[in-house]
Amino acid sequence: MGFGLIGSTAIRGRLYPFSSNDNGGDLVETAFLVQGLLTMRQYLNASVPEESLLISRINNLWHAVEWDWYRRGGQNTLYWHWSPDKGWAMNMQVRGWNEALIVYVLAAASPSHGIPKEVYDNGWAQNGNIRNGNTYEGVQLPLGPAYGGPLFFAHYSFLGLNPNNLSDAYCTDYFVQNRNHTLINYLYCIRNPKNFIGYSNQNWGLTASDNQAGYSAHSPTNDLGVITPTAALSSFPYTPTESMQALKFFYYTLGDRLWGPYGFYDAFNVTQGWTATSYLAIDQGPIIIMIENYRTGLLWNLFMSAPEVQNGLTILGFNF
Repeated sequence: MGFGLIGSTAIRGRLYPFSSNDNGGDLVETAFLVQGLLTMRQYLNASVPEESLLISRINNLWHAVEWDWYRRGGQNTLYWHWSPDKGWAMNMQVRGWNEALIVYVLAAASPSHGIPKEVYDNGWAQNGNIRNGNTYEGVQLPLGPAYGGPLFFAHYSFLGLNPNNLSDAYCTDYFVQNRNHTLINYLYCIRNPKNFIGYSNQNWGLTASDNQAGYSAHSPTNDLGVITPTAALSSFPYTPTESMQALKFFYYTLGDRLWGPYGFYDAFNVTQGWTATSYLAIDQGPIIIMIENYRTGLLWNLFMSAPEVQNGLTILGFNF
């Protein structure tokens, strides 16, 4: 029961909880993994024995995820965490708008542990309360919190899920949602109401990352002066001109102050004279994937070609 692929970190068999009650299955992190696995599966060639074996292993993992268990006794919502010894102590529903749309898509798509549409409508979309419709920085935002929240909301679910021509009862165009969210973030940084040093049309992008005091989900409503390269660079499909300006600034102007052996350091704060020495996989990975989606649509095309994904989107009432 309650099988989720990812939760706390395990190294050599020892469990490292994310927090005191978060030591088990994490449905959102599991969904990100499954999104990648299905994308890879669609790339593989079943006529090649080694690749056929890998396809089989991916399918075994995919079919084993008990999405419906996370309804917590049949509720019309999904919950984020479950632990064998803590149970539902985290008590966090997966509700929109945030990075977790992909959870509901995959839960509906599951051939073995699927969910009905009402779980999506009531849980994720909150029966329509997911809608926003207000204007920020002169740009209308269809869904989500004020100013859109941190930019990873526009990235993680859409590494495989193609927002182009994607719509449902709550949003007429998910590409517009993500583009407008990105533009609001960009224009806010240009306006720079808190007068942090260095913000500009080249130096922009607020999202979750390390910072000078630890870690935070940076956004226009939680602006600590921290620019995170993944924010602008993972937004290439939505704002290619603005993202290219940021890329050139980060690489050519900041240069080796921001660039290291594994790419861009996680974040920096010019006002505080601070630059991270860290690289976070959850920030680095989306840069590569979303640049490729901008260039060729490769990951989008692969993921969207999965018949289960198409079925899940249809169950939830999406057009795509």
